[in-house]
Amino acid sequence: MTMHIDFDTLKRLLPHVIRSRKPILIRGKHGIGKSEIVYQLAPKVAEFMHLADKSYVYPIVERRASQMADAGDLMGLPTMDGETTQFLPMKWFHQACSQPCILFLDEIDRAPSDVRQAIFELTDSRKIAGHTLHKDTLIVACVNGGQGENQYQVGEMDPAELSRWTVFDVKPSTGDWLTHAKEKIEPQIYDFIKGSPSFLEHSQGEFEPNKVYPSRRSWFRLNDALANSGLLEESPHDLLFLASAFVGHEAATQFHDFCKNYSTQVTPEDIIFHGKYNKTANWEINQHANLIDKIGEKTNLFKETLNTKHIENLARYFLTIHAELAMKLWETVTLQHAEVGIALYEAVIDGRAISDYIAELNGAVEEKK
Repeated sequence: MTMHIDFDTLKRLLPHVIRSRKPILIRGKHGIGKSEIVYQLAPKVAEFMHLADKSYVYPIVERRASQMADAGDLMGLPTMDGETTQFLPMKWFHQACSQPCILFLDEIDRAPSDVRQAIFELTDSRKIAGHTLHKDTLIVACVNGGQGENQYQVGEMDPAELSRWTVFDVKPSTGDWLTHAKEKIEPQIYDFIKGSPSFLEHSQGEFEPNKVYPSRRSWFRLNDALANSGLLEESPHDLLFLASAFVGHEAATQFHDFCKNYSTQVTPEDIIFHGKYNKTANWEINQHANLIDKIGEKTNLFKETLNTKHIENLARYFLTIHAELAMKLWETVTLQHAEVGIALYEAVIDGRAISDYIAELNGAVEEKK
């Protein structure tokens, strides 16, 4: 059985391995951000390793092992040395031997067998053909394969090979992606994935051959294509066709429909300042949950002066939603501004019987006499 971890856990564990200078192997599905994690490490490795210069930013020497034709691409080329020969290292490998860096070998399970055999010495003894890595160089690799994973055309890694790596099987959460995507991606894409997380990536059943599926990477690629295109605001059929090319037909269809109605969605400002709570009358639970999350994210809302009318608007919306959601809303508001939370509480209990209020919140609020 494979033990998967999310990116938050991985980031907590990596410093311990980095300090020991042991090779790191990150396994996970395509497009989840494995390579990006490696690049995010660069400014932090010196601190993790307790180097004298903690501000040193590790250069990343990246090589696709899958593109190496044979072991010579690792060992370098032979040159005459009197009556003998020796191997001159490749320029990139010489750099990893001369200065502290991250030696990033991507897709090693797609490399030829002799390349992977040559990597044995590198991960075990930190040297190849007599050339030794710098003592503070870090070896990191990423692969798509893993235990029980049969969706990829990759080579199996036997116990002897795996024993030379510190192996992390990564399965990031939707929250990982949302945290990373926030402020980097168009709000329509962000809000769509937040409300319909099942469309972030294909996670149920087998992959059909030649079919386009959504992935964490493909949503960012779609975002780049949509930047300044005007398609998100107009939502023509061209948006459907373009999205389908990146994330597949099913996800694109749902995203297109979402964008067509995006301009009619209710914002926190609509509720608090304009009292448009009636527009949420036919909403489903996840729509209310998303709106409450947005209220929590809008920290500037509570820096403004909220008058009695604003509090009443929020209270009326409070009274239209399920008890658990109401509790979430109250906690969200109170965390942002305690006085607004108290005012919301008072406005709510003035609007209906205190006994009903207590029952719906499952005893979360004591009776006010």
